[in-house]
Amino acid sequence: MSKNVIREILLKTKSRDEMIDITAQLETILRQENVQEGFCIVYSPHTTAGVTINENADPDVQMDILRRLDEAYPYVEAKDRHIEGNSASHLKASTVGVSQTVIIHNGNLLLGRWQGIYFCEFDGPRTRSCFVKIICD
Repeated sequence: MSKNVIREILLKTKSRDEMIDITAQLETILRQENVQEGFCIVYSPHTTAGVTINENADPDVQMDILRRLDEAYPYVEAKDRHIEGNSASHLKASTVGVSQTVIIHNGNLLLGRWQGIYFCEFDGPRTRSCFVKIICD
């Protein structure tokens, strides 16, 4: 029997730039839906936020990623033409990307030992959401 599930994860971000580990929330959805095999797609519908997979063992990695993105795309509103002044946020989101697809195997996300799935805020604080689609047969 094939099964397709779409769920929404609501997030309240606390700062302009942050990475929120949503791996546990995704695993909870897998357990609730009793999914053993398939694919999990995580998607951000925002133009100033993204989704990435990266190390979840050392929080300094997230801080380094945010710092380096800020170095590459600094907030220099006086030079940007976008009237909202958040062009750096749009550039960061485009660089990181808005979705990730992960294999589900034996009821688990098939991630590496040190990997987690992160919602990346680049224009907070805000109330955000990301969508999760589970595809399985």
